[in-house]
Amino acid sequence: MIRWIGAIVGFMYGRFFGAVVGFFLGSVLDNLLGSRRGSSFGGMFQQQQSQRVSPADFELNLLSLASLVIKADGKVNETELNYVRQYFVQAYGRERANATFRTFNEVIKKREINLARICTYLRQRMRYESRLQVLHFLFSIANADGHVSDPEVRKIREITGFLQVNARDFESIKAMFFKNPDSAYKILEIERTATDSEVKAAYRKMVKKYHPDKLQHMDEAYRNGAEEKFRKVQEAYEQLQKERRF
Repeated sequence: MIRWIGAIVGFMYGRFFGAVVGFFLGSVLDNLLGSRRGSSFGGMFQQQQSQRVSPADFELNLLSLASLVIKADGKVNETELNYVRQYFVQAYGRERANATFRTFNEVIKKREINLARICTYLRQRMRYESRLQVLHFLFSIANADGHVSDPEVRKIREITGFLQVNARDFESIKAMFFKNPDSAYKILEIERTATDSEVKAAYRKMVKKYHPDKLQHMDEAYRNGAEEKFRKVQEAYEQLQKERRF
């Protein structure tokens, strides 16, 4: 449309030559505006219509990881699936979440999910503390039915390796979903033989690592997850305070 307006204005001021120049400049503007509209959600899943919401690559890759955890024990648990749906609605809004699930079902779900590629994509675009929150999210999915199975733990451990999260952080987050005598120590990433001073130092270190302020750049659902993780650290420390009476 802009190219024809340019041609008419050009003709008024420069006859035939002006019309050619006006049409050319209008075409450049048309293409520029069109490319901006088409790339608003980036890359592989471009917006086809102005009223349609398209999911971003990040959301689709995160949903792919979630699907691997849900299917890890050989069955699709409806409770776990509902947890993911609610999480995506809270994080991205209902319309965008529905668009993500539709695209996943239509495109991604029909292909074999390449775990290494997905984790490389996420790792290159996420801070370390954000990758920790992804692991917490995956454990929360597995725990949605009240029990984290061994196959689910193995799958999350595999994802941890590809995301290049260290083993101590993995064990810390894992311990938040398992109740045993050593859970508080594992959450704080220390041994049972640690001194009281070492317990206090570990707590201060974990507070810095898991403080919700580190995820202020992410959506509300991720920040809520960070607050839950932070509470687990506080509860672990308070438990050891009572046990050791310091």
